[in-house]
Amino acid sequence: MLRRSLPLAVAMAALLALAASVPAAQAAPGPVYVHMNGANDFLEPVVAVEPGQPVVFVNQDTDAHTIVGFDPQTGRRPLAINGRAAGTPGASHGVGTYTVRLSRPGIYTYYCSVHAALVKTFGQAVQAAPRRGVNGFGGAMSGVIIVTHDRRLLAENPKTSATRVLRGFFGG
Repeated sequence: MLRRSLPLAVAMAALLALAASVPAAQAAPGPVYVHMNGANDFLEPVVAVEPGQPVVFVNQDTDAHTIVGFDPQTGRRPLAINGRAAGTPGASHGVGTYTVRLSRPGIYTYYCSVHAALVKTFGQAVQAAPRRGVNGFGGAMSGVIIVTHDRRLLAENPKTSATRVLRGFFGG
């Protein structure tokens, strides 16, 4: 019986040694955060992530926001990005979040349908524009997620995208 167990024990020890030698760089990357604030804006309007890496939308505003994906060439709304983050009542409350994981490399556009609207540009193409009659600070509440393996793009994310809750906003 001992003879039969020895090869299994050696194999298990080899697997454990191999697992311990895997560099930390190969570990799954942490989330990238996109913050929403009282200016009705995405503070990190362009972020890059690896396929499958979570993008967490953090609502540090008192108003609720939606995060709705759209195809800028057709105006269609693919279901890959379609969520809502509740408003944050105040500093002593938790923040509303919405998380998305995109597995296929590409460029994904999104907007807040509460504070922006899709408008036609050329042919069937659309872009997000400020919604009339809604408080905001002039820009359309929209953004882009780039899903890529390109290390240079991944390194260009805004520094704030590494922090879940930003200080000085509700919940922070």
